[in-house]
Amino acid sequence: MVSTVKHIITLRPLFHNEKDCIGIYFPYNQTLIKEVKAINGVKWSQSNQCWYIINTPENFKHLLAHFKGKAWLDIRALQSEHKSVKFISTKQKHQAKTPKKEVQKKIEEVEIPYSYKALLERQRYSPNTIKTYCSLFEQFLRFYPNKHPNDITEDDIRTYQDYLVKKRKVSISTQNQAINAIKFYYEKVKGGERKTYYIERPKRGKTLPNILSENEVLRILKSTTNLKHKSIIACLYSSGLRIGELLNLRISDVSFDKNIIFVRGGKGNKDRTTILSHNLKFVLKKYISIYKPNYWLFEGPSRKKYSRSSVNQSIKKSAKAAGITQRVSSHTFRHSFATHLLEKGVDLRYIQTLLGHSSSKTTEIYTYVSNKSIAKIKSPLDEILEDKNVNNNKLKNN
Repeated sequence: MVSTVKHIITLRPLFHNEKDCIGIYFPYNQTLIKEVKAINGVKWSQSNQCWYIINTPENFKHLLAHFKGKAWLDIRALQSEHKSVKFISTKQKHQAKTPKKEVQKKIEEVEIPYSYKALLERQRYSPNTIKTYCSLFEQFLRFYPNKHPNDITEDDIRTYQDYLVKKRKVSISTQNQAINAIKFYYEKVKGGERKTYYIERPKRGKTLPNILSENEVLRILKSTTNLKHKSIIACLYSSGLRIGELLNLRISDVSFDKNIIFVRGGKGNKDRTTILSHNLKFVLKKYISIYKPNYWLFEGPSRKKYSRSSVNQSIKKSAKAAGITQRVSSHTFRHSFATHLLEKGVDLRYIQTLLGHSSSKTTEIYTYVSNKSIAKIKSPLDEILEDKNVNNNKLKNN
């Protein structure tokens, strides 16, 4: 018998009005709306733009029974919310005299709650932050394979933090991100409840940014023969852009008449403008005329945004050709941009605006790496010796 079911309904976990619910999603359809309204306990959520019902085993079974023969139910996301994910024991990697092929364990993928990623997207977190948070939260769930996220305690979170620090020896930055990813689930996804974890959040050490000299920047640009790559590196340095901001640039964001670049949705989803180098204008115009980008200023072969890996590879190649031995990344040019402006006497507040820093304390780090500013400070030894020379001359003249 051939099935006549044409409609597809997706059931997803939903936390609404401080309760665990089942979200019922489908394209607008009068027939399905009528069917949903006929189910006792189903309500419409204006904020989530979906129908929902309290998440209980009875309601779940009732949904399956009600739509049988009327619509296909996609319940994969809902199942991942309740199923405990099993993993192969990590004890394998500590077994002695075991062949490498046997030691390599196959880890099943963890399906993090659908509501976790959905809320990140609704709150307009950047794609990179979403990817990082999901990855870190997934690692956290792997650490407790036999526990549902709602059953994990404060002590469990503390134990995992100790594991990150003592066993994995992650950086302070990674540790902080992992804590934020975990807190996002328990405080934001689960209804905004601020649980008291008493996690000792580490203070980030004050590390000075790595910068290039003006001569080194010039050598890198001269060593870059590819016009697109030369335009990218020149743009990063002359405007102080982050790599994500560079890749998000549209052709229309560059104002050749006003000598500015409009940065859309920078860090923290903040728009700003930064300077467009007079010399870069000619390079960009030549690049546009030859490469003919369609929408994004820097595009790949398929007309999509140019990839981060391509930018990083081109920078690494150019730095090597220029004989630069220190590690050079896209952010190195941003650091160099800020430091060189400071050395030219540009006010720190203007540099803060150009970089898009929300706090002046972030920009102040460049005062520690400005060689010319430091060189202007006279050593107290020179002051003492100069005073003594003056006194000695006076004595000799007498």
